[in-house]
Amino acid sequence: MAEQHGKRRVTAADIARSLGISRATVGFVLNDTQGQTISPATRERVLGEAARLGYRPHLGARALASGQSKIILLVLPDWPIDYTMRAHIDEASSALDEAGYSLVTMTPHASGHARPLWETLQPDLVMGMVPFSSQQAETIRASGAQVVSPESAPPGIGADLEHALGPEIQVEHFAGRGHKHIAFATTADPRLTSLAGDREALARRTAARMGLRFSVAAVSEENAMLCVDSWRKEGVSAVAGYNDDIAATVLGSALRSGLSVPGQLAVIGHDDTPLARRLVPSLSSIHVDAAGLGRYFAELALHAVEGREAPVATPITKATLVVRESS
Repeated sequence: MAEQHGKRRVTAADIARSLGISRATVGFVLNDTQGQTISPATRERVLGEAARLGYRPHLGARALASGQSKIILLVLPDWPIDYTMRAHIDEASSALDEAGYSLVTMTPHASGHARPLWETLQPDLVMGMVPFSSQQAETIRASGAQVVSPESAPPGIGADLEHALGPEIQVEHFAGRGHKHIAFATTADPRLTSLAGDREALARRTAARMGLRFSVAAVSEENAMLCVDSWRKEGVSAVAGYNDDIAATVLGSALRSGLSVPGQLAVIGHDDTPLARRLVPSLSSIHVDAAGLGRYFAELALHAVEGREAPVATPITKATLVVRESS
């Protein structure tokens, strides 16, 4: 029987035909419909035949029947999927799976040729890691999904998150160690212009508040030696990295230039990736519990779709400095 269907989806009608019973009876069993007087023997026969034929429920039809697809769509900004992002998504996906939901991610691109997944998947909720435009939010809601993004989260939710304060902590640490002129090593990746700009601006404001001189440069493998040389001539004695990769590039260039770290140039990274612990000297870095933020994200999603208790910001959502040998 299974062979005759080839690649065609096995349906409830196929099961009914194979058993010689009504399609309605099969449907009641497969959908676990309440209030039907179906004997345990018949139920067992239906489920057994469904397994033998390789029946899989049609998720679209089930979603129409229940009003839920059990899909949460996370719209990612067009950023590189780095260690922190992966940890965030992995933990959110795991937490939502425990609640019976699938987490699907998508990244809109400037070309805009691909059809948005909120139009094809019928997700219960669409969440954005950065604010949606008003037009995007309107389009998503028109597809039938709820929308949650930074500018549309329920009042009070997310307001206490402090995971974005890393650059401030970097600069304050340097000031506490007596540094008078610091530099911010940013990235040249155009996809990160907005995020890197926010981090640089916070570092600059903190330096101004503390009366420190401030320099900035976009660092790459190709120009890192030049940046370090230029900073040293300016009197820079400490560098805050946009992330650990950038900070590691600065640290390596400083050592190759014959500078002692942290004696002549202190360096702090951001994100506390495994790389920070493996470097010699080990890299001080801003730790953000990406997994904790992933769980927070999942709780926020379940609050939106199921009305569960709203998540509360905790110390796990705060940025902290892990001091190692480089600072």
